[in-house]
Amino acid sequence: MRQILAPDALDAADRTIINRLQDGIAITPAPFAALAAELAMTEDDIIARIARLREIGAITRFGPFIDAAALGGAFCLCAMEVPPDRLEATVTLVNAHPQVAHNYERDHRLNMWFVLACERPADIARTAARIEEETGLTVHLFPKEREFFIGFRVEA
Repeated sequence: MRQILAPDALDAADRTIINRLQDGIAITPAPFAALAAELAMTEDDIIARIARLREIGAITRFGPFIDAAALGGAFCLCAMEVPPDRLEATVTLVNAHPQVAHNYERDHRLNMWFVLACERPADIARTAARIEEETGLTVHLFPKEREFFIGFRVEA
């Protein structure tokens, strides 16, 4: 399980960067330079801070979000009930599939959740079936019915 950060783990600049990244960054040859100029920081400082935020777990990933559905593909939230003694091995098998966008553990009967992002909608069921064959465990599919855009902001 993920650890909660200490109250002083993030300073005002870290919080400002987190908030600003929620709005996206320019697609330019030097996107961090543009962001640094906007935030009155150096490009190296922005890059180092993003790396540190990732290292301490304040952000879990940093990169583009590709909308598979807009490109003719599909997303699907999936869950599995994995015996605790098989969790690490199952995570390794599931994450070996390039269609797995991200994977996380939850304190629940369905303790492993992941997102499949596939080039074609029919590939969701095929990939889930392959994971079931490899693990011997049921993959529960929770297809998206509606899309919500939820902003996340921290007090800066």
